Amino acid sequence: MYTIGIDTGSVATKGVLFNGNIIKKVIIPTGWSPKNASKQVYTLLLEDNNVDKNKVKKVVGTGYGRVSMVFADKTVTEITCHAKGAYFINNNIRTILDIGGQDSKVISLDEYGNVREFFMNDKCAAGTGRFLQVMANLLEGDVNDLDKLAEGTAPKQISSMCTVFAESEIVSLLANGASKESIAAGIIQSIANRAVTLLSKTSIKGDIAFTGGVAKSNILKKYIESKIKKNIYTPNDTQIIGALGAAVIGWNMIDK
Repeated sequence: MYTIGIDTGSVATKGVLFNGNIIKKVIIPTGWSPKNASKQVYTLLLEDNNVDKNKVKKVVGTGYGRVSMVFADKTVTEITCHAKGAYFINNNIRTILDIGGQDSKVISLDEYGNVREFFMNDKCAAGTGRFLQVMANLLEGDVNDLDKLAEGTAPKQISSMCTVFAESEIVSLLANGASKESIAAGIIQSIANRAVTLLSKTSIKGDIAFTGGVAKSNILKKYIESKIKKNIYTPNDTQIIGALGAAVIGWNMIDK
């Protein structure tokens, strides 16, 4: 008996096959069609594990593309799914900082893993994975290389968090001889500042989880920790937390 959780985001679509534990996880680019991506993840989870679809009792969808999952038994907001996913991994989690491709959010949990309150920035790309990607392109590098580029370098201040203005600022810094290393460090530091501002909107209690694709940055995590004076827990795979939460919700729906 299994459940499947699928989180279709703006950049990546994530899936988890679940039977009380994580059996398989899949991450693929969402591309132009959230509907196709979510269906592909569903198929991969079944085929890669030779699972008969009749043994999958519930499929739960989440993420901005959840409306396209016509095959899902239920769709749930990513806020709720992130809460359930993080709490499943570590039931001491009371605060979640999630930075994805197009938005960032802070979620506060109660002792049962339910959402107490949340704050979200989805009005612009500031401080998100999209912002990081645009800035990495300016440095003629890949977003996954920014940590390595910024390691051990004093950051140049990036004062603007608007993507358009930050682009102009970085072009000027490069023209004035600033190193790519210092600019990379400055970009990461600017996202940390944005994250700390978001975290300040709630009272931080218990353990803090950092999730989403951007949470792969160890330097960003260190910057945030230094600013809030608290340690941050980062799951082994920061991108699947929403999909995991969806699978957990499906599991709890089953009459076992």
